[in-house]
Formats: sequence, structure tokens, C-alpha cells
Amino acid sequence: MPKHGKQYLEAAKKVERNKFYSVAEAMKLVKETSYAKFDATVEVAFNLSVDPKQADQQIRGALVLPNGTGKTQKVIVFAEGPQAEQAKEAGADEVGSDELVEKVQNGYLDFDVVIATPMMMAKVGRLGRVLGPKGLMPNPKTGTVTMDVKKAVENVKAGQVEYRVDKQGLIHAPIGKVSFEDEKLAENFNALRDAILHARPASAKGQYVKSVAVSATFGPGIHLDPLNMN
Repeated sequence: MPKHGKQYLEAAKKVERNKFYSVAEAMKLVKETSYAKFDATVEVAFNLSVDPKQADQQIRGALVLPNGTGKTQKVIVFAEGPQAEQAKEAGADEVGSDELVEKVQNGYLDFDVVIATPMMMAKVGRLGRVLGPKGLMPNPKTGTVTMDVKKAVENVKAGQVEYRVDKQGLIHAPIGKVSFEDEKLAENFNALRDAILHARPASAKGQYVKSVAVSATFGPGIHLDPLNMN
């Protein structure tokens, strides 16, 4: 059994363990139960009844949250020619080709998102062992392999989040910061909820969302009704 500290236990007293909270209640309570001394991230965890081993049930995607994430993402772009110029104009933190591949191979990992044009993927593929384990490999499903690098960079800078089901059928994603207004957190949650519900595979059986909880970086989980996430 994991042991929790005094601050966690005090915060947990504010949460009724067997209660399903509404979205509005949860967004208010997640701020009240955060005991970090910094502007903590608010995260949502969805437990889905999918089998990630099945190709058609590997749920993955990206969306721009209505109110952003509250975090400035550092973006690198693998591109050449006009696309490289577009990426720079859009605000990419670093843009390059072979020299950027070599830089990453030599240990450079000071970035949050990687974007690449399709023709660059043969070179970026060499970084699979470096980027793959960190979930940073560009992927068409998340809009990070594209010719429209300008839009991709702008989306990331505007507060785009990626979501991906793990081996246990869980999706974890940030929806903002504790400093956000309740209504803005709720809007972000609703956008992510709708995206995940829309991504339901046709082959998924039974109750799609088994559980859903919201929590701050340091704080207890607050559960919502998986059948009525309003």
C-alpha cells in the first residue's frame, strides 16, 4: 500500500470517495485540493474498455484546447526548403534537417514536440530509439507529420495536447493549470472528452469509458460519472 503524506491526506478529506462529481464541481474541487507550491497541472485520466493490442483500438489523436494548456511548448521541426521557412515564421524553436538529426542523436532533447514533413521521416526514423520511448516520434494521427508545418507549429503553440491510450487502456492528458478559471478548465475538459468519445472504435464492446478522474499534480483523484460526464 502506498503511503501518502499529511498534505495529501488533508486534501483527500475534501473528496467523497464514493461520489461522482459534475464537471463544474470537479474543476472547483481540483483547485481546492492542490497543495503544490507552484501552479500545478490539472490532468484527466480516462480508463477505457479497449484492447490496445488491436490495431483499430489504439486510440491516438491531438486537439487544440479552447483555453490552451498554460504551458509554453518547445517545438522542433524537421523540414527543408519552403517548409523550413514556414516553420521558422510560425515560431518553431528549432528547424533543421541532417544537422538537427545529428544533434538529437548526440543527446539534444530540450524540446516537447517534434514535427516533420513526410519526406523527412526517412531521416527522422533513425531517431526512433531516442524519440520513441519518450513519445516524441512524429505521427500523422497527431498532425505532427505534415506538409502544413506552419499550422502544426501554430496549433502546438496555441495549446494542442496529444492523447494516446497506453497498454492498460488508460489515457492521461493535461487540461490546464490550477490557476485557470473553473469555467476554462471545464471547457478544456469538455473538448477532450468529446474527442475521446468521438474516437471510440467500432469494435469496442460494452461500456466504453469505465472511469474518469481529474487531479492536480499533487492532489487526490476526483471521479466523474463515466456515463454522464457533464
